[in-house]
Amino acid sequence: MASGLAERLLLRREYPRKASFLELFFDLAFIFALTQLSRALLDDLSLNGGIQVTLMLAALWWVWFVTAWSADWFDPRAPLVVALLLWVMFGGLLMAAAVPTTFDGHALVFAVAYVTIHLGRAAMLIPALRGHPLQLRSLRVAVWFAISGVLWVVGAAVAPAREVLWVLALIMDYGLAWLRWPLPGLGRSTWPELRVNGSHLSERYQQIFIIALGELILISGITYSGSGLDRDSTLAFALAFVTAAALARLYLVPTGARLGARIEAEGPPGSKLTLLAGYLNLVMIAGVLATSVAMEMAIDDPGEHDMRQLTVGVIGPALFLTARILLAAMVDGSRPWARLVGVPALIVGGLVTVGQPQIVNSAVVAMVLLLIVLFDAMPKLWQFIRQARESDRADQRLAG
Repeated sequence: MASGLAERLLLRREYPRKASFLELFFDLAFIFALTQLSRALLDDLSLNGGIQVTLMLAALWWVWFVTAWSADWFDPRAPLVVALLLWVMFGGLLMAAAVPTTFDGHALVFAVAYVTIHLGRAAMLIPALRGHPLQLRSLRVAVWFAISGVLWVVGAAVAPAREVLWVLALIMDYGLAWLRWPLPGLGRSTWPELRVNGSHLSERYQQIFIIALGELILISGITYSGSGLDRDSTLAFALAFVTAAALARLYLVPTGARLGARIEAEGPPGSKLTLLAGYLNLVMIAGVLATSVAMEMAIDDPGEHDMRQLTVGVIGPALFLTARILLAAMVDGSRPWARLVGVPALIVGGLVTVGQPQIVNSAVVAMVLLLIVLFDAMPKLWQFIRQARESDRADQRLAG
């Protein structure tokens, strides 16, 4: 028999669900986190620096994803849910604050905050769900987070093995979600137990992606403000804005608006699509983060020749486009040719601009993305023109 508290916490699954004010407030922590990550990448553009930033981003993203997924089941007005989201938000802020020095002296802050977020969530939900089938789901998740938490904490304490242990921990956390957290004696969660409201999760993905784009615009604006506002920096700032606008359009149109409907149409197995969309959104946000760093470098010193800026400037949009193409293929089976051509076009453009000033590299990236947007829009444009012509002919026949 489910407790009265469990019944008050849970939302009826058939009711429409919109992101609450509290969820949007929770997202503010990730503005800080993404800004910290871009600072860390800018400070160390080596391969090792890129790996470290990727590990931290993956951990922070998993905090966001698991929280968005679990919050989908609960009434955001319930005091316990409010406390849960504030708990996770504060833990995320601690992780973000430790980002610049995580691999120097504050690894324990980052790791302990990560583990405590997940185990604290379980400590709140498991007693509250007493007697409800979802209590067992929360218990399975908590046990596996406790096991992977050992790798996080040991990795933080043992610097030489840190990257290896944290990679293993992330593989556990991400992989066990796909396997539905199987546990000897307790089985594994069923897809109905993991089912989410498709429109709500789709909206949440869009909101966190907009926050990632907001970080790009914020950092570009701050950098431009301190650049002296000269002609080249102004042009580089304009290119950053064009790039951000193109990324936003490519994300939202058309599959961004169809993801929720596809998840709902799949029924309980739609949880698989939710997870895959979560993995691909991580890749897209990583791409935006790298693009942000490249644009900042171009605004700060447009005439500088820096191979590192070219590398992140090409890798970032290419990562975004690749993940976006895969998401579109999963949602509606589409394979838009402009985006498929766009990935090699970015790589070729990067090779052509080797040795050129940073502003040239940014211009090529912005131009390729803008062309993809234009070619994407061509079918609808031609359809509009045809409809207008047919309407004119109909009017002429009526007039005749």
